[in-house]
Amino acid sequence: MKQYRVVIIGFAHMHINDVASHFYENPRTELVACADTVPAMPELRAAPYTRAWNKRFCMDNFKIPREYQDYQEMLDKEKPDIAIVTSENVLHREIVEQCARRSVHVCVEKPMAVSLSDALQMQRAAEQYGVKLLVNWPITWLPVYRTLKQKLDEGAIGRLIEFKIRTSHTGPLGAGAAHKGVNETAQPMTGQEKAHTWWHQLNRGGGAMYDFCCYGSMLSHWLADQEAQSAFGLRANLMSQFGDADDTAVMVVRFPNCVALIETSWTTPKELIPSNIPMLYGTEGAMTLVNVDGRDAVKVLRPNQEDALFFTDEPAQKDRDIACAFVHHLDTGEEVHPTLSLKRNISAMRILDAGVRSAGSGQQEMTASEYWQIG
Repeated sequence: MKQYRVVIIGFAHMHINDVASHFYENPRTELVACADTVPAMPELRAAPYTRAWNKRFCMDNFKIPREYQDYQEMLDKEKPDIAIVTSENVLHREIVEQCARRSVHVCVEKPMAVSLSDALQMQRAAEQYGVKLLVNWPITWLPVYRTLKQKLDEGAIGRLIEFKIRTSHTGPLGAGAAHKGVNETAQPMTGQEKAHTWWHQLNRGGGAMYDFCCYGSMLSHWLADQEAQSAFGLRANLMSQFGDADDTAVMVVRFPNCVALIETSWTTPKELIPSNIPMLYGTEGAMTLVNVDGRDAVKVLRPNQEDALFFTDEPAQKDRDIACAFVHHLDTGEEVHPTLSLKRNISAMRILDAGVRSAGSGQQEMTASEYWQIG
């Protein structure tokens, strides 16, 4: 069976430490080379989860044999089958276009892009050159979310009316922050050190709204299974004045038959406030996620009935992680999970894009259609 050659482009996003591990462990994929992107300003410290630290962690632990200074040179010389893109958000479009021109399939980390216009150009490039473009979402690999969607579609709470989620921590590089794939936690960093990372630079796609409101945009669209009509967004920098990116954001999204409230923060330890737990309210009840004796489950609450718990099953091999899903998709041509697909991610970007525009205008913004200008 075909062995897929894989390269990494960009170590700005610490999710690479988890994503790369799956491609390293998959018997059908081989990590052959890597290249970081060029930061807008050099980072001042190689602390856990900074780009220099991420690169060294991946090269050492996943035995990546070659490093390039220019990712385009790497693409030309290595001729990979798949590129993992975990760069700054603002570079996603450029990198995807360069990969597509070379017939390289792409796994890009969430969010898909910093604007709907960029996302549409990425879609156009993938379709023009016939390459597969999957957007990786960590929540895709949590089986409990699939159970949540299943119970909703089965009518466990009637018709969905409202979706809520609050996602928070002390920031990607906040003291004590922990990310999948790594045992170490983030170390305290000065404001100046953080300011030199892309996470706190708005023009690089940094900030809590891009980082976390994208999850709510995807989840609300997937669960509601409707195109959103409009969004109101608000973002603020309340505790991170060393940078110009927001550390707090809120979005309210209007669908034809329901609404979504998406809250996010880089200012609150999630141990203080329950975080990453969606709440769904329907015409006949409510639903959320719980953990019982170490097992994730969906909890359904209905009036005058005993609460019901629905535990998750072990996922199929193709649904275990992004590497398994990508290999299966390339081998068989079968559709990927909806959250990975271009169609669903364009719809999620319509929501996020409207929220970002609203945060700038101070007014509710309509979501753009597929005819939105590609500029």
